[in-house]
Amino acid sequence: MAKSKLPAAAFLAAALCGLTASQAFADAEFESFIRDMWPRAKQAGISRELFDRAFAGVTDPDPDVLKLANNQPEVTSTTSKYVSKAVTPVRIETGQSMKASEQELLAAIEKRYKVDRNILLAIWGMESNFGRDKGQMRVMRSLATLLYSGNKKDYAREQYVAALKILKTGIVPVKSFTGSWAGAMGHTQFIPTSYLNFAVDWTGDGRKDIWNSKEDALASTANYLAKSGWKNDRPWGWEIKLPAKFNRSLIGRSNWRPVADWVKLGIVPARGGKFGAPKADAFIMVPQGVDGPAFLVTRNFMAIMDYNQSHSYALAVGHLADRIRGGQPFVSTWPDVDYDLSAAQRIEMQKLLIKRGFDTGGADGRFGARTYEAILGFQTKAGLRLDGTPTAALLERLRRGS
Repeated sequence: MAKSKLPAAAFLAAALCGLTASQAFADAEFESFIRDMWPRAKQAGISRELFDRAFAGVTDPDPDVLKLANNQPEVTSTTSKYVSKAVTPVRIETGQSMKASEQELLAAIEKRYKVDRNILLAIWGMESNFGRDKGQMRVMRSLATLLYSGNKKDYAREQYVAALKILKTGIVPVKSFTGSWAGAMGHTQFIPTSYLNFAVDWTGDGRKDIWNSKEDALASTANYLAKSGWKNDRPWGWEIKLPAKFNRSLIGRSNWRPVADWVKLGIVPARGGKFGAPKADAFIMVPQGVDGPAFLVTRNFMAIMDYNQSHSYALAVGHLADRIRGGQPFVSTWPDVDYDLSAAQRIEMQKLLIKRGFDTGGADGRFGARTYEAILGFQTKAGLRLDGTPTAALLERLRRGS
């Protein structure tokens, strides 16, 4: 009589609770799962010998990967909390120190790729604490775990093949092929597909070594941003002050227009003065609601988001870069967004907004820039007051479909 397979959910419960008896059974299922991954690797031109070396000793999923995958700070934290933890005095000071010590390298990279050196420093600091924490998880085990269970299977499927192609080059031995829970690697945490598409050999030694060469890693990041549309004649954006009677229906990425046009509508920098780059396209973003800080962001902001699809991340990178440059903290106070809605109600609201044609960027229960834009869009269409606030009354209106 054949043994029944242990469901993935049961495996997770066993793994997280430390049920070693079930674990042994789950290991066999996982090893079988890895063997079933071979045909796709073969189709991609990977040898059996390399495949076996890549997964040697990988006998069980990594429960830490699954925990971290479901607890990303960009998703589980508010923008204000995320930024405060990312843009710290120590990180600013270290970034400024690195800027001085690596001045020649950064100047040369900036000259070639036309990407602001402060942005590169900010990403370096955010991703690996300037090379001090590049991740120690085995990339192949992490990706196999995500493929086996979790909600990132499509991502892991693509990265798994790309990771094997990296190992095929011989640039890094299997034992040193380590990174984050998502398989991000090196000084600036490239995922495998990003490495294949954007890594460069800055030092000229014939190796695109983002693991051990900060030169290659920083140049690769500059290449990534340049190919994502970064233009050095404009910043990522500015904190702004909205006029008292500003038309809030103009908030959001559906309203790109030149900076000069925003000035005509009364938009000014929060700290006074004037904007640069009057011809640059920009839109207004409110990452924590209309009562919090507002930002006029350019397409450079979207280039940062190509690196990490999180508004909180992109804002933290931009702000950290400004602080490394010598800029000041944000002017406006971040509001409390502890709305009287359960997690289920938050997710329901996002799903209903999406159903009505307003993109919230997903339905995870976290309210960020996209959700606030969607709420304002719905309120505009429904003829409601444009307060951008997620309330029980708004949820009920969405349920009614009008």
